Amino acid sequence: MPWWSWILIWVALVALSLLFYVLLGIRLFRRFMATVKDLGAAGEKLGHLGPMDTPNDSNPAAPPQGAAVFASPTLMRHDYEASKSSRREMRRLRRVQRKKDRGQPQALGDLDFT
Repeated sequence: MPWWSWILIWVALVALSLLFYVLLGIRLFRRFMATVKDLGAAGEKLGHLGPMDTPNDSNPAAPPQGAAVFASPTLMRHDYEASKSSRREMRRLRRVQRKKDRGQPQALGDLDFT
């Protein structure tokens, strides 16, 4: 086999690989443009919704959400214990009311003697 046939084979292989990369690039560009078009349509749809309503805070003196990261551990422990006892008291009151509605006898620990 003469030396120039090897050169022709290598030129053909390089040309085919370049053609493959060009076709792959075109396909990738078309998919990218389709994605951008879809994102633009979604942005238009969300743009017509208007601003979102913020919920009204029942306690305006409460720190903003995420402030626990910068608060002192003793303050966070106090808040945790206070909310824990509040939830426990609310459960006790619901239990007492439920037993009262059903006519069941109350547990001695559920009665409030104060």
